[in-house]
Amino acid sequence: MLESSSGPFIWHRRVEFCETDAAGIAHFSSFFLYMEQAEHALFRDIGTSIFPADFHEIRDHDPPFTFPRVRCECEYFAPVKFEQVIEMRVHVERLGTKSVTYHHEMLVADNVVARGRIIAVCSSHVQGKLTGCPIPERLRTSLSRYLMPSSESSA
Repeated sequence: MLESSSGPFIWHRRVEFCETDAAGIAHFSSFFLYMEQAEHALFRDIGTSIFPADFHEIRDHDPPFTFPRVRCECEYFAPVKFEQVIEMRVHVERLGTKSVTYHHEMLVADNVVARGRIIAVCSSHVQGKLTGCPIPERLRTSLSRYLMPSSESSA
């Protein structure tokens, strides 16, 4: 049985000029980039990559895998401006057999500016077609460190 973590994965990044609109406010689409970057940082933190160069470090006998998104959403509460630092808090909201749901909370100066969710499915190419496959057990165990406490998952 997987146990929940004591807290989220935390990552910081600064809003770049190219991510803003004419008013210097981060464009809504940039938040999807931030969420994906935080996910990649989480994978590096657990010692791998979202698309490992050496797939055999995780799966000795199976084909390479990746995590395409099947759903992405973001709710915005306040504008974020050029040069502000966003604190990304990432929990694993749900860890299924083949899919993982990430819950992202984005803060600037301790104020929540956005919340998002990404659902990604572990997949590999089988006979030229991208097909869902089970998340490797070692990766499931590592991701479980960031499982969201059940009381927070409905927020």
